[in-house]
Amino acid sequence: MSSVSEGTILDVRAIRRDFPILTRQVHGHPLVYLDNAATTQKPQAVIDAELGFYREICSNVHRGVHELSGRATEAFETARGRVRRFLGAADDHEIIFVRGVTEGVNLVAQSWGRANVGPGDEILITAMEHHSNIVPWQMLCQDKGATLKVAPINDAGEVIPEAYAALLGPKTRLVAMVHQSNSLGTVNPVRKMIEMAHVAGALTLVDGAQAVAHRNVDVRDLATDFYVMSGHKVYGPTGIGVLYGRAELLEAMPPWQGGGDMILSVTFERSTYNQVPFKFEAGTPNVAGAIGLGAAIAYLDQVGLELAGAHEAGLLSYATEVLTAIPDLRIIGTAREKASVISFVVDDIHPHDIGTILDGEGIALRTGHHCTQPVMDRFGVAATVRASFAMYNTREEVDALAVGLGKVIEVLG
Repeated sequence: MSSVSEGTILDVRAIRRDFPILTRQVHGHPLVYLDNAATTQKPQAVIDAELGFYREICSNVHRGVHELSGRATEAFETARGRVRRFLGAADDHEIIFVRGVTEGVNLVAQSWGRANVGPGDEILITAMEHHSNIVPWQMLCQDKGATLKVAPINDAGEVIPEAYAALLGPKTRLVAMVHQSNSLGTVNPVRKMIEMAHVAGALTLVDGAQAVAHRNVDVRDLATDFYVMSGHKVYGPTGIGVLYGRAELLEAMPPWQGGGDMILSVTFERSTYNQVPFKFEAGTPNVAGAIGLGAAIAYLDQVGLELAGAHEAGLLSYATEVLTAIPDLRIIGTAREKASVISFVVDDIHPHDIGTILDGEGIALRTGHHCTQPVMDRFGVAATVRASFAMYNTREEVDALAVGLGKVIEVLG
């Protein structure tokens, strides 16, 4: 496991050696992986952790009295503890394992929302939300006769403070906000937004999918009521994520799904439910995924999120300078507080065509609406090209992107 050099500078070359996939070639070119906002690559430590579970202790958790079940349960709950410390939660029981942010948001909408939202109530979101933080609230509002309100964003891709404040009121039951936009890179002032929501009497949910890989998050310092994250965006496995909720809220919420392990007793007449967090973890969980997520967090702890974030900030600044110099290229999203993502369009060239040509050069990035169609509508584009950075990316890869874009313009411009 590699870490840093001299305690202040990220040893990117050593970091890259920890990620096996970065040594491969694509279409005869070295892989330049710039699609980290979609999913990050996995270090060998995470791969080994999942493989170790299946090779050595593969068993179900919480149910068995045999050796393998006990060891699997211990590893699973150890991972929960690592997540708790990673997010700064007060207790392991405030950490619920889910498939990802999408399931976490849906859990809150269907459990807390159905019990607490009624006709005339309002849910407030921002105009830069991912579809996973829009559609569940639309569904809840339609079902309950509530209203979905949207805080607008300005031309830089920032929430307009005055408009946000004006939309908060006595009918606001919950504010759901993204910590960092996946399509614009905007980092929202979530602490202030949470404080304002609480003054209005509303609860808050923060989508941390993009944030947790780039900055330290402390849910108690933020004072949020719910926080959701996905493992695969923080160097962990796919199919595993986390919902943090304040203990008193989780205790009061009804189960969302019924099944094994979320019960204390079952008869044909009635069932009684397990304690939190197990009340919300029906069925066999993604044990290997949770263990892999724990390994990813341990890896990040050794690397240091502050060092990784500083390196990524330097890359973003460099990429912005390089891409701005390309004729007819326009960056979408120029917020003052921004991280790890640069989205752009090139006049008269479809983003999908750009992505296809760049793929031929071994450069992997994302083109499309990035599950944020309202953002695309706000900026008057159908899609963008998105380059997103991780701690293993380099300036040389940014240069390769610029050279690739030169070829695109030469062919299609």
